[in-house]
Amino acid sequence: MKNTVNESAIKKLKLLVTVVDRAKGEFYLDVLSQFEVNFQMAVGGKGTAHSDLIEMLGLNIHKATIISVVREDKVDEMVTSIEQVEGVHYAKIIARE
Repeated sequence: MKNTVNESAIKKLKLLVTVVDRAKGEFYLDVLSQFEVNFQMAVGGKGTAHSDLIEMLGLNIHKATIISVVREDKVDEMVTSIEQVEGVHYAKIIARE
């Protein structure tokens, strides 16, 4: 039985924070959970743009902030997966650590 350092080493963790439209929060939780997420939490929030600007641009101010604790070696793959979701109108990775 061959045991290498890479197989038995503890994987580093990263904090990934993703902001999406609140209505899409559950969808993105499901997408992220495919990548061996250690912990996830979604918190509701509200955007801070002025109401005139929101109306003019037709923006949705109700957001979900998804906080995920993930293995370091999965972060890039997760970000790519989120960015490639078809029909994404607003999904922003705001922090990786």
